[in-house]
Amino acid sequence: MEKKIRNLMILLSIPLLLAACGTGNGKFDATGTFESEEVIVSSETMGKLVKFDVEEGSVLKQGQPVGVVDTLQLYLKKKQLAASINAILSKQPDIATQLAAIEEQIKTAVTEKKRIENLVKSNAATTKQLDDINAQLDLLNKQLNAAKSNLTITRRGLQSETYPLHIQIEQIQDQIDKSKIINPIDGTVLTRYAKQNEITSNGKALYKIADLSQMTLRAYVNGDQLGQIKLGQKVNVFVDKGDGAQKEMNGEIYWVSSKAEFTPKTIQTKDERAILVYAVKIKVVNDGYLKIGMYGEVKF
Repeated sequence: MEKKIRNLMILLSIPLLLAACGTGNGKFDATGTFESEEVIVSSETMGKLVKFDVEEGSVLKQGQPVGVVDTLQLYLKKKQLAASINAILSKQPDIATQLAAIEEQIKTAVTEKKRIENLVKSNAATTKQLDDINAQLDLLNKQLNAAKSNLTITRRGLQSETYPLHIQIEQIQDQIDKSKIINPIDGTVLTRYAKQNEITSNGKALYKIADLSQMTLRAYVNGDQLGQIKLGQKVNVFVDKGDGAQKEMNGEIYWVSSKAEFTPKTIQTKDERAILVYAVKIKVVNDGYLKIGMYGEVKF
């Protein structure tokens, strides 16, 4: 009778043992905590936050506009510079108009030259008259070239005066562009440091965001375990679900530290006597269950 009871207890305990092994309880090679690449988004200009659509826990897309710093004064300064440029350019000489009189004289002189040439051929005019008209035509061409050169120099001089103003406009436009707060990555807002209508300044943190779709488990192994792991290796990761149960997930080793460090106080290793350990990073696809700072176990 006792033998039957003992055999029955063994049979009943087998599923429990299998379940315990399957959850990974006490069956780990390394432990660590989950983390994610966090980005702190800061203001690049100073002014009032006239718009700021950021809430903790909200999911934002890369390139999504989330806020604007007041740009009224920058806009007015840009408008003033544009007016200054127009005022300078309005002083430019109208080259075509100012040269028209000389060009008309040259046209008349050319016609007169042809007439005199014909007269010379028929002996109705002297060569001196032809020489005189050639000299007059030569003088007019020199006057035209000189006037054209002076007017061009004046025009270029006025245009050069506007170059620094154009650069200032580009600088102001850059400030206006930086006044628009653009979310840098896909992720979830972890912490908000500012609110709409507050005054912000250059470099002031506005919010912290992280991509939680894929988490990193930073675990630690001793020197003896280094030979068991390699980059790209698939591993099993276990996290607590509560009531003594664990959730199993797939992970992949993508980084192994090349330097040893002293065992962090909050980290357990397989060999409790280990003094120096190596950090290992394991990427795990997050199904929404993993949280930053959550404890995890790894089995190689």
